[in-house]
Amino acid sequence: MVPLSQALKVGAYVVKQHITGVKRYPMVLMLEPLFRCNLACAGCGKIDYPADILNQRISVADAIEAARECPAPIIAIAGGEPLLHKEMPQIVEAYLKMGKYVILCTNALLLEKKIDQYKPHKNFCWDIHLDGDKQMHDKSVDQDGVYERAVEAIQLSKAKGFRTSINCTLFEGADPDRVAAFLDTVADMDIEGVMTSPGYAYERAPDQEHFLNRTRTKELFRAIFKRGVESKKRGKKWKFTQSPLFLDFLAGNQSYACTPWGNPTRNVFGWQRPCYLLGEGYAKTYKELMDSTDWDKYGVGNYEKCSDCMVHSGFEATAVMDSVKKPWKLAALAIKGMKLDGAMAQDIPLDKARKAEFVFSKHVETKMAEIDAKKAARVAAE
Repeated sequence: MVPLSQALKVGAYVVKQHITGVKRYPMVLMLEPLFRCNLACAGCGKIDYPADILNQRISVADAIEAARECPAPIIAIAGGEPLLHKEMPQIVEAYLKMGKYVILCTNALLLEKKIDQYKPHKNFCWDIHLDGDKQMHDKSVDQDGVYERAVEAIQLSKAKGFRTSINCTLFEGADPDRVAAFLDTVADMDIEGVMTSPGYAYERAPDQEHFLNRTRTKELFRAIFKRGVESKKRGKKWKFTQSPLFLDFLAGNQSYACTPWGNPTRNVFGWQRPCYLLGEGYAKTYKELMDSTDWDKYGVGNYEKCSDCMVHSGFEATAVMDSVKKPWKLAALAIKGMKLDGAMAQDIPLDKARKAEFVFSKHVETKMAEIDAKKAARVAAE
């Protein structure tokens, strides 16, 4: 579970935005300091770039400036694999000094080597990638032995006094019984909790066949949560690091529109439009991103690429805002429990969604031209 102090601070932040009339505000700054990774997961759309782009890194100064521009109280550092960034300890330390809550996502392959470069802190949490049990996870990352190394890293992190959590992405074909058994195993690890979500169909991901649509997502999560309720020993031990209303949304009981500006992304291209999942243009500053993005063009029902999305980076902010605006919904869920049978909430119609635009290559070409120009300038100077 998220520490009470963090939940209260984030809640106070949300309340302040509503009181002061701020229409759009960020919940989590998503920092992608690099795209390079030491794994090649079949469902990942973050690593399919030319080598010159994979070699790019966000500097410490630019990382700090991103946090100054964007007032989000939480910073999630993803990638690529962040531990490949040699200056990551300095970035984390700077964020903690700014009073930010920092979640550092990692596949854990480098954690044993790198962990002593970091110090335990009440506002810092390792978020270790673990997509299910050994067979599920090693298949997801397309490499044998990664599951055991991740579990060893979790044990090491806890032994050294760090807050530790897991992020778990589920795909088509996930078996509810196996996922429930995995959550039992995680409960025995005594970590802070699990951040779970269905995978998003990145247009450049090599495996396009195993992404869940919205109906299958709801059916899967409803079945998983039902396994927890059916066993008195199970569900009560499961801990999640997400809003209960977001989990209720995954089970098909909430009809939410996404909040694409809730988790703005800063990476080596700039500020990504419109969200962490879709890269359809970039802004030079956070203010430019917020002021010049046509937000109404995106989201479920508005854009074809968004039609099957139920990912936390788009909908967690919506759920958190809803819980603050309507706390009675949260209270009712706590008292009555999650609905796991019967009709689901009416979903957003998709018939008026605009057609997908495939614009991925444009910003890659722009970045490559920029890199080539810098190379040419260096050669000329030498």
